[in-house]
Amino acid sequence: MIGFSVMDFFGIPSSINLSTERIIYRGLKVYIVESKGGAIVCMLLALIFLGTWPAILTLLERRGRLPQHTYLDYTITNLLAAVIIALTFGEIGKGTNDSPNFLTQLSQDNWPSVLFAMAGGVVLSLGNLSAQYAWAFVGLSVTQVITASITVVIGTTMNYFLDDKINKAEILFTGVGCFLAAVCLGSAVHASNAADNKEKLKNLPSGCIVGAEAMDVSMSKETITNNDKAKAGTAGFLIELENRRAIKVFGKSTLIGLAIAFFAGVSFSLFSPAFNLATNDQWHTLKEGVPHLSVYTTFFYFSVSCFVLAIILNITFLYHPVLNLPRSSLKAYLRDWNGRGWAFLAGFLCGFGNGLQFMGGEAAGYAAADAVQALPLVSTFWAILLFGEYRKSSRRTYILLVSMLFMFIVAVGFLMASSGHRK
Repeated sequence: MIGFSVMDFFGIPSSINLSTERIIYRGLKVYIVESKGGAIVCMLLALIFLGTWPAILTLLERRGRLPQHTYLDYTITNLLAAVIIALTFGEIGKGTNDSPNFLTQLSQDNWPSVLFAMAGGVVLSLGNLSAQYAWAFVGLSVTQVITASITVVIGTTMNYFLDDKINKAEILFTGVGCFLAAVCLGSAVHASNAADNKEKLKNLPSGCIVGAEAMDVSMSKETITNNDKAKAGTAGFLIELENRRAIKVFGKSTLIGLAIAFFAGVSFSLFSPAFNLATNDQWHTLKEGVPHLSVYTTFFYFSVSCFVLAIILNITFLYHPVLNLPRSSLKAYLRDWNGRGWAFLAGFLCGFGNGLQFMGGEAAGYAAADAVQALPLVSTFWAILLFGEYRKSSRRTYILLVSMLFMFIVAVGFLMASSGHRK
């Protein structure tokens, strides 16, 4: 018996006991998570992984690595994580007619569910790709707040009805309301922080022109030193960052970043319902006698389509870049090993994080599993620690930031407390 102690919070048990007979496969059945406690542990691990990988990609962009190069690396290990999960958890034990293992399901006539899974991978790939550019414009924490909140408001509502209302509605939708409040606070945080940065840049020497259309950010070593070089939160720090990073944001409207973030959020909101339909076939698209896809088989097809679209789009962006990025090539990408290990790590974290989210959702309901969308709590921690976001900001920005994070803590408590049990 393995015990995990957590604080009582909105009905979450004070001791989550994971017994081997409830979590590990029974007899010859394929390994599945069945207990509510096991599902919550999966969600918490997924929350950490999914909140960390965006910080790694942001770090590489701020160091000047082209996002097309980074995303191509990331998508390789993201697919590899799904393959590892399918060939381990999906192959444990001997499959049965009702619960076939991963390799058996690959040859079955289950294409309607496969198409739902692949559709989910497509929208996730679009969301991840869009978010990568939004991080540069509006910051890691605010982008994650906007995308996660939209995902919960739309996706969780859809999952609640797809899961035959197994979650406690009054608790679930209170949490959804908290996420909606968080996205409003996130937008306010961004607006306030942008105003703070604009005020800092007003103190630059006359040689640096800050305008709506363009900005000359070339500065002498002496000027940078006078502006507190390398001290996060100063005007000199902002200039250094702009000169070093891959995506140039000075002089561009922040509405571009917000628009990209909202598009990413809508894309993210659709991938979990599509995954839900693929594994549970609520619309009865499978032929009679054909077993439902296991969560591992679904995740494999989901990740394959995500991989294929990402490869197509990013190779296209190498030769036809967006947002005034420099043109690259496949040959230049293959030679670029600067930061490749970090990009590979980000792909693994995202892949295993998504897998854990789906494993928990299959046990406790995909609506409750959307609690992992509190990942801005983790992303904001990394944004402050690694990137110096919100350093030397105004008191108003700090108040809004704390309010936003508190709202997320409350929201994740409500969503986890709404966990049900799939029959």
